[in-house]
Amino acid sequence: MYKWEIKPAQIEDLETAAISSLSERALNTPFVATKQWIQDSTGKNFTYVGVNWPGAADVMIPEGLQYASIASIVSKVKSLKMNVVRLTFAIEMIDNIKDNGGDVTIQNAFNKALGTTNGPKTYQQVIKNNPQFNEKTTRLQVFDAVAAELDKQGIYIHLDNHMSKGAWCCGSGDGNTWFGDTYFNANNWKRGLQYMVDHGKSWPNLVSIGLRNEFRSGAKNGLPYNWATWYDQVISAMDLVYKANSNLLIFLSGLDYDTKLEPIATGADLGSGKKFLLSNFKYANKLVLELHNYQNDATDCGSMESGLWNNGFRATGTKAANMMPVVLTEFGFSQAGNDYTKTYATCIKKLMPQWKTGWTVWVLSGSYYIRSGTQDYEETWGLLNHDWSAWRNTAAISALQGMIDASLKG
Repeated sequence: MYKWEIKPAQIEDLETAAISSLSERALNTPFVATKQWIQDSTGKNFTYVGVNWPGAADVMIPEGLQYASIASIVSKVKSLKMNVVRLTFAIEMIDNIKDNGGDVTIQNAFNKALGTTNGPKTYQQVIKNNPQFNEKTTRLQVFDAVAAELDKQGIYIHLDNHMSKGAWCCGSGDGNTWFGDTYFNANNWKRGLQYMVDHGKSWPNLVSIGLRNEFRSGAKNGLPYNWATWYDQVISAMDLVYKANSNLLIFLSGLDYDTKLEPIATGADLGSGKKFLLSNFKYANKLVLELHNYQNDATDCGSMESGLWNNGFRATGTKAANMMPVVLTEFGFSQAGNDYTKTYATCIKKLMPQWKTGWTVWVLSGSYYIRSGTQDYEETWGLLNHDWSAWRNTAAISALQGMIDASLKG
């Protein structure tokens, strides 16, 4: 029988190749916030340039797996030279783990969300594309698999608590608006954040977490909707998250669907004599602000610029009372037509590199397992097409690539 023998020189070549491969995807963590900059562990400025991958809807696993493998989806993100994925999750998943004897299997999750006819069909499609999963695989294990593939391809993770109850976000009557709303139990929220950041210690590419997606008014019951309440609840959540995982950046969102953060940037009175001042926090170098913007009907970039600046990006200015990084974690528009040529899209494309600030576009998903009761929902805002096989609009992707290149260069 032929004996395959590796010579010493070949071993050296293989070791060199392995080291090279590892170094190419080495992730420089943890990150810190220094004035208006986010910096990696080498001290270099890092700009978030990425996309949102939803995982907080009814099924409560990352979308698209009935159409594609995790590896192929991540490869598409990587092909754009994006460096981060904003991965959303629902607190309900952790409530199940903590209160109901453990996590739900994805098989049961599909049956519950899609019914006993379409649920099993979709589950079979998922395991056909992702054969590493089976009837015992839980939802959190899917998140683990996504994290592992992103790590393998050198992409960082920004976790985002999108909702309490797994569902489409967001509306003023969805029960997830504000502390004490129908599904928004503040204690469960904080417990869920703690659990996820502690679990995330096993993800070497996890660098940050957004405490809550879009605070908004509309709660049927609950605490007063104001900045003083925001301060009390958010600060206590910050403390718990930092204690559970001190490596992570903590992203703070504002009021009115995270479109307003003025008093945080300016250090203004929040009510009851409370002020947000970085000097009050021993972990000030872990705090980042996040804003959302969907001014799709904009006709003037100048007014957009002043609005974004006054609503929160002022924190990146040298005269800010609280000088902090600001990341635009959501913006987006339809990919089905020529919206990428209109004022809103072109203004965002100009401002983000100009301000040398990070961003994550909404949204990767070409479709959803289910959205607002409609199964296999077509997402025309998705960068990918319905079956996640290709870009929905190559011209829009080309324009986005220009923004990516400019942001990374900046």
